[in-house]
Amino acid sequence: MQISPAEVAETLAMVSQQNLDIRTITLGLNLRGCTHEDVDTVAAKAYDRMARAAERLVPTAEQLEREYGIPIVNKRIAVTPIAEVAAATTASDLSPIARAMDRAANAVGVDFVGGFSALVQKGASHADERLMSSIPEALATTDKVCASVNLGSTRAGINMDAALRMAHVIRRCAELTADRDCIGAGKLVVFCNAVEDNPFMAGAFHGSGEADEVINVGVSGPGVVRAVLADLPEDANLTQVAEAIKATAFKITRAGELMAREAAQRLGYAQGILDLSLAPTPAEGDSVAQILEAIGVGTCGGPGTTAALALLNDAVKKGGVMASSSVGGLSGAFIPVSEDAGMIRAAECGALSLEKLEAMTCVCSVGLDMIAVPGDTSVETLLGIIADECAIGMINNKTTAVRIIPAIGKQPGERLNFGGLLGYAPVMPVNAHAGSVFARRGGRIPAPLNSLKN
Repeated sequence: MQISPAEVAETLAMVSQQNLDIRTITLGLNLRGCTHEDVDTVAAKAYDRMARAAERLVPTAEQLEREYGIPIVNKRIAVTPIAEVAAATTASDLSPIARAMDRAANAVGVDFVGGFSALVQKGASHADERLMSSIPEALATTDKVCASVNLGSTRAGINMDAALRMAHVIRRCAELTADRDCIGAGKLVVFCNAVEDNPFMAGAFHGSGEADEVINVGVSGPGVVRAVLADLPEDANLTQVAEAIKATAFKITRAGELMAREAAQRLGYAQGILDLSLAPTPAEGDSVAQILEAIGVGTCGGPGTTAALALLNDAVKKGGVMASSSVGGLSGAFIPVSEDAGMIRAAECGALSLEKLEAMTCVCSVGLDMIAVPGDTSVETLLGIIADECAIGMINNKTTAVRIIPAIGKQPGERLNFGGLLGYAPVMPVNAHAGSVFARRGGRIPAPLNSLKN
């Protein structure tokens, strides 16, 4: 697919005026060769593998930024789920592997590394159990390591024993990092229908069907879409709005395709997928919420928000899919509260509630993302929120996720401040009427009838 000089010039205008960026270049790495019965040996082998394979990742990305003038916000690594890599070890604590991953991330200069992960949608192995138990310590003692656990899928149902366990883990992660605005919970996400080629954190891991080294790229561009919609006449109908978004998504995706191709070629690795998600930042104007308001919703969270988000998500996918040789990952529109200036304002003024966010996740890329809740939120309530979100993903055969942060010592109206790309999160009230019986029944919610596709 040829990319013309005119397209490059148009892209540069998007960068300088509308906050277009490449959100991430993520190197996916197979660590299955790092297995050993001794956990410290696994950690050392993982460090060596990551440090060697990613040695040129950041310099290459920086060179591409200089040549093409398009910012690459994050450089990241995603590895084989560590529960698989550590299956042969006898250690109960796998956090030494996380600390080795963190040292490797610092050595090569990447921003985040994902893959301290387990896939337990149908059941948990001993290694999975040890991985989940190790998450709080691993995230509390590292800066760049992110963790994820897949709790359910359309084909397997929802592992409710693991879901309750992860509700406890989320709370413990927040408690251990309470002096750092509970950031431990901000580096942990639980999924239903997790994808294996996601370049975005905190849920990135390198799936079993991937090559040894793969370059996956995630593009962004909410500000570009918002600027295009601002230029539409007020009497433009919703079909015209959708067409404008489709055309813009195509242009944004072409920029990402160029960077993905160049990065893979220069590093000598396989070119993986392009995730064409609209990923917001705290910067003013770079907001998915403001796109919804430009479509015509009064304030994000008000009536019509879910319909507008459905239109946006669909148009982004339709526009982007023809602009790349391989679209994958999550692809659509993200709605992380702390990372979106418009979402923050809507939450602070009461227009956007947790329940409305849940409804929006039925039609967006992922789920409840970077949401701060009161520090005294019960484990049963956390479990209920996780189960509801997993059910949406399971029944609708889509990826859903929960990245929720119990704000230890804080109540609604206060804030958690993370800084940088993660922004700040207003503490949102939650419905506290969760039942303890449901939370502790355990077992597995069976897969739905629509899972029988063969």
